[in-house]
Amino acid sequence: MNDTTTIAVRITDLTVAYEETPVLWDIDMEVPGGSIMGIVGPNGAGKSTLIKAIMGIVPAAGGEIRIFDRTFREQRRRVGYVPQRTSVDWDFPTTVLDVVLMGTYGSLGWFRRPGKQQLDAAWQAIERVSMTEYAGRQISELSGGQQQRTFLARALVQNADIYLMDEPFQGVDARTERAIVQILRQMRQQGRTLLIVHHDLQTVEEYFDLVAMLNVRIVACGPVEAVFGEENLRRTYGGRVETFSSGRIK
Repeated sequence: MNDTTTIAVRITDLTVAYEETPVLWDIDMEVPGGSIMGIVGPNGAGKSTLIKAIMGIVPAAGGEIRIFDRTFREQRRRVGYVPQRTSVDWDFPTTVLDVVLMGTYGSLGWFRRPGKQQLDAAWQAIERVSMTEYAGRQISELSGGQQQRTFLARALVQNADIYLMDEPFQGVDARTERAIVQILRQMRQQGRTLLIVHHDLQTVEEYFDLVAMLNVRIVACGPVEAVFGEENLRRTYGGRVETFSSGRIK
């Protein structure tokens, strides 16, 4: 059951700067528990930086981030992460099963190897993303869609309460995208919270409950039907929206 009365992620006055240049400025937003929120905005808007700031991968110059009203360090095990596929070294010599098993390490602690329980969980996650026949394959041999399914399985095996996903649909075919969306909806039904960096405006209304429209600052944030309109799109993308009917920026 979804608990949208709980705030899963609360961000207050967040500023992130690279060499004194603000990348995120004075960000205020809340992500209700049991919801799927998309983050959209132009290239360089700070979308990936926002995800990384939540996890402490990039330091904040100011502000506060709370995960279920605690720090990320305190709630680390409740957060799953799917990075951009292009940020991963896919030539690293490891198999699909090994990558998915990595998702169990956080629950094991130091010096413990995955046992039967972790292996069973990994196989279940691999089956859930329809990658069973590729489990022994080297990740360098996978297609883009198969690579993305592998990282989704690794996140699933973490059994987290919040999932942060950076462009999970990037470089995947239509079949894989539909499969991922179905899994995300199942996760929401189980009470999970999902915060997803997304680039295809055409699918925002279909995929998300809420949307954060970002261009260094938050332009608008809230229910898709309330904030995802042409005026806010123009404000977010600097007036470069010539047509919204196609869902594309021109």
